[in-house]
Amino acid sequence: MKTTKLFLFLFCIVLLGCQEGDQKRYLPSSIGPINSLAVVMDDDLWKGAVGDKVREHFAAPVLALTLNEPKFSINHFPPKTFTGTTRSSRSILYVMKDSLDLAHIKTDLYASPQRIGVVKGRTVQELIANIDAKAGAMIEAFKGVEIKENQKRFLKSLNKEGVLEKNFKVSIDIPSVYTVGRQEDNFVWFDRQILKGTANIVAYTVPGDRFKNDTTLVRDIVSMRDTIGKKFIPGPDNPGKVTYMRTEPAFAPHVFHTEIGGRKAIEVRGLWDVKNYPMAGPFLTYIIDDPEKNRKMVIEGFVFAPAAEKRDDMFELEAILKTIRFQGAPK
Repeated sequence: MKTTKLFLFLFCIVLLGCQEGDQKRYLPSSIGPINSLAVVMDDDLWKGAVGDKVREHFAAPVLALTLNEPKFSINHFPPKTFTGTTRSSRSILYVMKDSLDLAHIKTDLYASPQRIGVVKGRTVQELIANIDAKAGAMIEAFKGVEIKENQKRFLKSLNKEGVLEKNFKVSIDIPSVYTVGRQEDNFVWFDRQILKGTANIVAYTVPGDRFKNDTTLVRDIVSMRDTIGKKFIPGPDNPGKVTYMRTEPAFAPHVFHTEIGGRKAIEVRGLWDVKNYPMAGPFLTYIIDDPEKNRKMVIEGFVFAPAAEKRDDMFELEAILKTIRFQGAPK
């Protein structure tokens, strides 16, 4: 009798385990445009101070774009309408009054991949405080899942020219719509046509002992970019004048310490222009330590698309650059 009960108990555990596994395995794929955010909250909260706080953080302007574009394109849903396929949104922010006072991030609740920021509070003041406290982490979580989705989409068709592997011993997952437009000693330039302009990727190296002085870091980065631009990235003809891409002199770039491809790096976001010619746009540069080769690997994405929105094009370039891998690197 005891043996039979034990067998039934174990069978139930196994059955429940299989059901939980099946639920995880059969989650639908998440949906939605890149950089879209579903915000679920009551209309009165959305139209008031709580909604203002959500917009302050999640619709804040992206750094270093020529137009004022939000971090996320927000779609608001009252809780009663948040059903069906809308629950399969990749990035979701759920804000509600509750008996609990908390804010956290859930993963793959209704679909996969998916990140859900949950904010609860007993009062409007608690909701606002929780949004302030957790917005940074939620934005990073949403951005992370959007980057991976972007990377997954362009993995279907990659550039096979192999010039980065040959010239620099690195590989980057560059979509096949990008082609090599210029290749020189220590310089490669990819580009592709986008709406009203071009998206571009360049790669080169500088000596490993470059950028040792933090007090002159921004100035040294600008000098590096301007030197490369003058040598390799000319602007349109302008009789009697030299034209080339440089760092926009009126705006200092934003500089951050980060990690790319498992290595220490410097991230630079700013605006470029063409000297002596009316052209400009945003750029993103990563300067990555490569001590095995006593160098720093520099990879950059920039967009030219006058009077057009550039957030998603720059986001695609960021997703591409973040796939960099160094050949022969120690594991």
